[in-house]
Amino acid sequence: MRSRFGYALILGFVGFVTSFGAHIVAVNLPVYAKQVGFGVALIGVLIAAYDFAEILAKPVFGVLADRRGMKQTMLAGIALFIAASLLYPVVNARLLIVVRFLQGAGAAALSAVSLALVGTYYESERRGRAYGVYNLIKGAGYVVSPIVGTAIVWRSNFATLFLVSAGVGGLALVLAMLLPRTTGTPGALADDDDGFSLKSLAVAFKEPTLWPWYIVTVVNMFFVGILFGFLPVRVYALGRGPFVTGMILTAATASYLVIQPFAGYLADRVSAAWTIRIGLAAAGLGIILIPLVSGVPLGFATALAGLGVGTVWTNTDAVISRHARAGDLGATMGLAGSFKEFGDMVGPLLIGLLSQAFGLTAGFVLCGMLGLGSIALIRPARGYDGNDRESDHGQTR
Repeated sequence: MRSRFGYALILGFVGFVTSFGAHIVAVNLPVYAKQVGFGVALIGVLIAAYDFAEILAKPVFGVLADRRGMKQTMLAGIALFIAASLLYPVVNARLLIVVRFLQGAGAAALSAVSLALVGTYYESERRGRAYGVYNLIKGAGYVVSPIVGTAIVWRSNFATLFLVSAGVGGLALVLAMLLPRTTGTPGALADDDDGFSLKSLAVAFKEPTLWPWYIVTVVNMFFVGILFGFLPVRVYALGRGPFVTGMILTAATASYLVIQPFAGYLADRVSAAWTIRIGLAAAGLGIILIPLVSGVPLGFATALAGLGVGTVWTNTDAVISRHARAGDLGATMGLAGSFKEFGDMVGPLLIGLLSQAFGLTAGFVLCGMLGLGSIALIRPARGYDGNDRESDHGQTR
C-alpha cells in the first residue's frame, strides 16, 4: 500500500476531517445565529475559535507526537474531534463556541500529525507526490462541505451537522488504525519531560534552513486568504451575481486541488525550490491580474493563482519535512501549521486595509507584488533546495 501511496490516501482523509469539519459548520453559522438570536459579529468569533485553537494546539500536539508516538497522538486528536462533535446536540446551543474550540483542538492534532506522518512514511524522492495526494484529498473537504452542509440544514437541522462530522471522524479513526506505528530518533526533549514543548519548539523555530520556508508558507496562505476571501468582492464589484461568483471560485478551487500531485511529481523529479519559485510567480501574477481583467480573462487569472497556490502548498510541506531535525518532525510540522493559519488570517486583513485606503485594485496589486518579493527568499545555495537534505524521521513497523 505504501508504494501506491495508500498511506497518503488514508492520511489525506484524516486531513479531510478538519477541512470538512471546519467549513460544514462555518457556512451555516448564519442559520445558527438566527436560531439563537445572536448578531453577525458572533459568526466571526465562532469561526475564529476553531482557527485559534488550531494555531495554539498544532505545535503542542506536534511535540507530543515526537515524544509519545505519532499514530497514537493522531488517533487521540481524531477521538477528541469526534467527542466534541457529539457534544453539541446534548448541550445548550449557546455553548457552541466551546464545542468549536474543542473541535479545533482535535483538528490541530490530527492535521499536524497526519502531515508529519506523510514525511515519515515516504522517502525523500517520493515525498512531493505523497504530499500532493494528501493535500488533494484534504482539500476536497473545502469543496464538498458547503454543499453537504447546506443540504443537511435544509433537510434536517443545524445540530445534524455535528453528527455528520462525528461520522466522518469515526471513519477516519477506523482507517487510521490500519496505519503502521512509527519508531525514530527522540528529539530535543528525550531527557526532559518538564517544559518539553518550549524546548522542542525552540529547536524547530531556530533552525535557520527552515525560516525561508516558513515565510514562504505564510505568503502562500496569505494568497489563499486573499483569493477566497476577496475574489468574491472583486466579482461583486463587477456587478456579477452569485452564479458567476460560484463559477469563478470553482475555477480557483479546482486548479488549486488538481495541480498538487503533479506539482509534487515535478518537485521530486526536478527541484523543489524551482517548483516553488514557479508557483509563487504564478500565484503573485494571478493575484495582480484579478483586479485588472474581467470576463473570461478573470477566470484564467483566478485559475493561474489557484495553480500557483497549490504548487507552493504541496511542496513547502515536503521541503519543511525534509529539513526537520531527526526526532522533531512532529514539532516542525506543527509549527509550520501554525504559520499557515497565521498567513490565512493576515492575507484578508492586509488586503482589506490596503483596499480601504487605496482601493480594491491597489490592494490586489500591492499584495501580489509583496508575494512575488518572497521568491528572493529561496536561495539557490545548498540547504535551500528541498531535495538536498534528508533527516532520519523514523521507520514504519
